[in-house]
Amino acid sequence: MTDVDSPASESSQGIRLSPAQAVALAVAVVIVVLVSLAVGRLTAPNPAPPSTMSAEAGFARDMQEHHNQAVELALIVRDKTDDPDTRLLAYDIATSQSQQSGQMFGWLAEWGLPQAPAEPSMTWMLRPPLGGGGGHSDRGDGGSVDGAMPDMAMPDMATPGTVTPGMAMPGMATREQILQLEGLSGQQAEVQFLELMIAHHLGGVEMAAAILERSDVNVVRDLAAGILSVQKSEIALMQRMLAERR
Repeated sequence: MTDVDSPASESSQGIRLSPAQAVALAVAVVIVVLVSLAVGRLTAPNPAPPSTMSAEAGFARDMQEHHNQAVELALIVRDKTDDPDTRLLAYDIATSQSQQSGQMFGWLAEWGLPQAPAEPSMTWMLRPPLGGGGGHSDRGDGGSVDGAMPDMAMPDMATPGTVTPGMAMPGMATREQILQLEGLSGQQAEVQFLELMIAHHLGGVEMAAAILERSDVNVVRDLAAGILSVQKSEIALMQRMLAERR
């Protein structure tokens, strides 16, 4: 006769664990999974960081300088006008571009690269696009550079044939223009600022579109796509503001 309480009978129904044993087993499984993931990360090959002569490094250095001038222009106009819309726009530009400039500074540090340029400005734009094509793509943006602003006259995008090492970055204001802005106030300062910043943003859009064609580094592509999106929106806003003041 078979005893229903015998070990053999219990085995035929499956192993029964106490609550404490079940918790211990679950913890052990989690530990095994975490260890496996950690070992996988340690043994998986890490992608090499961009080199000092890469398009990513050149973009990070040049765009920092480009952003820093935008911050300078924004801070100047905030002291030259009481208009709340202009001051809010200037604040947004100064804070966002300061933060992005810090991001790019951090990239270079993380990649073990010097902050100082390794080659003349804009040289990185001579690097061939990843796909080998010549036109600007819509990668990371969801729409083409030109098509994103159908009501705007976009400047001709720089191509390897028009870029020369050491050339001024697109959209940068001259020192004379900055001094002129410093000497203005009120609506005159607002108009000057908007004109300069529209041109500056168009240059930033061009540079962001260029690096999207030349980089597959996720952090670089994410920031460039964000620059495209935000600066296009701000260009449209500034065009409306400028029309109201003329």
